[in-house]
Amino acid sequence: MRVIAGNARRLLLKTLPGDETRPTTDRIKETLFNMLQAEIPGSRFLDLFGGSGGIAIEALSRGASAAVIVEKNPKAARIIRENLEHTHLDDRAELLTIDASAAITRLAGRESAAFDLIFLDPPYGLGLEDRALAQLLSTALLQADTLLIVETDIEADPTRFETLGYSVLKVKEYKTNQHIFLQRRYDET
Repeated sequence: MRVIAGNARRLLLKTLPGDETRPTTDRIKETLFNMLQAEIPGSRFLDLFGGSGGIAIEALSRGASAAVIVEKNPKAARIIRENLEHTHLDDRAELLTIDASAAITRLAGRESAAFDLIFLDPPYGLGLEDRALAQLLSTALLQADTLLIVETDIEADPTRFETLGYSVLKVKEYKTNQHIFLQRRYDET
């Protein structure tokens, strides 16, 4: 796995051995960031299920002003820290070694809490993305134009996020997974 573009371009990233994390492949990461290229420069980026940190590192390399990476597994968090140091992007990144729910609560209490982009790629089939998305709705982490991207298995139904209070903007399907692009829905009353 490597950084695709930006000031850390071509640098290799470490991943946790085994199947505890599921790093997004370079090809899928490149496709994702090609779709996000206009949104990244100057953005505040939140990665709620960091894994190896590759997605947030890519965002920083491409010009995000800051990133918060959440990863509860201490072994994976060590890898993320090493990757941030290796890419020299650690000065714009914060790593929280806690679960996503605790991170959302902690981040919501900060004065400058809002993020421009939020990426969620939890382990598949556990409903973690639904819980995180529901919790996010009651916080100041979301602005009216915050873009959320959920990576999930190909079988997941994107319309289920509409019942949580989000609008599905776009779905990009790959062989075994998909990216679902969401924004908070504001119902007219």
